[in-house]
Amino acid sequence: MSELLVVAGEPSGDRAAAKVVERLVSRGARPFGLVGAATEAAGAEACARVRPALGVLDVAARAGALAVAMARVRAAVRARRPRAALLVNYTDFNARLLGFLAREGVRVLWYAAPQIWAWRPRRGRTIARGARAMAVILPFEEALWRERGADARYVGHPSTEVERLDRATARRAVGLAAEGRALAVMPGSRASEVRRLLPAMLEAAAHVEARVLLTRALDDATRAWANARAREAHVPVHDVTADEGAPRVLAAFDAALCASGTASLECALAGVPPVVAYRLDALAAFVARRALRTPHVALPNVLLGRRAFPELLQDDARPDRMRAALGALEASETARADCEEVARALGVGHVPSHAVSEMIAPWL
Repeated sequence: MSELLVVAGEPSGDRAAAKVVERLVSRGARPFGLVGAATEAAGAEACARVRPALGVLDVAARAGALAVAMARVRAAVRARRPRAALLVNYTDFNARLLGFLAREGVRVLWYAAPQIWAWRPRRGRTIARGARAMAVILPFEEALWRERGADARYVGHPSTEVERLDRATARRAVGLAAEGRALAVMPGSRASEVRRLLPAMLEAAAHVEARVLLTRALDDATRAWANARAREAHVPVHDVTADEGAPRVLAAFDAALCASGTASLECALAGVPPVVAYRLDALAAFVARRALRTPHVALPNVLLGRRAFPELLQDDARPDRMRAALGALEASETARADCEEVARALGVGHVPSHAVSEMIAPWL
């Protein structure tokens, strides 16, 4: 096998890429690129790193760092001449990289396709022309991308491939007693979202006797800030590792208060009903209100096509409304069944990392 470019600039994408890289390294591939701790531990060489950004203002503030990362990735491609590239999520960065990779003769497999069903659908045809193949992670996405000319295949969701602890072991791992209801507080993995959401989440969870803050992939300053807020609220903290993520210990909990994104799906797959809360900066919220084309934001609700789990966005992401949603979720007789329905919607028998590695291996 030969050189392989990997670009996975977000924590969830990093974990998904890591499992694919591990399989390909065992077959002789030499991966390098813009990666996180999990993919690097799996055998990839990091030629660039970035801190995840979200929202127009956050991205604008970090434009310089992203430009440096792009330059390093391009320089590494020219120097190492990979035959193929595995692009994982990280849509804006990877979309800008596509044209360069095409000119360099690098075949591209895009894993975890952009969510064109939610917003900016026009980018679909451009991305489909630039990527040789697409490994999509939600069942309905395969048809959407094929309609736009992509060689798309549903491979399953990376969250289904996580090794999970049983309830008793998970409880010990996060420092909870064997019995009693417990709440996971999951404010996200980007510094901006953690700072916007965590204070309100901690206030909303104040009435819950057993609650644990799960932090992951945070920079040192944000982790210190989050830990300080948790100590003030008398909430224990459990740091999850980059390669395992939160799903490994979610069985310890009976409900979750979480940021929108992959975390909500991870909770549902673990049988932990989530209350989903989210706040964007003012400019990003303005753009999102005009661009969103889906009635649901939380992935479990998107899969089910209905509001099975509460979504509290922007001004609704307040402690009192979070607290009320948690109470309603606890009283719900269908929340657990809804979690099981989410798992069924994703299908059974999929091993995403195996499918993706088999798609890209012939190019190497």
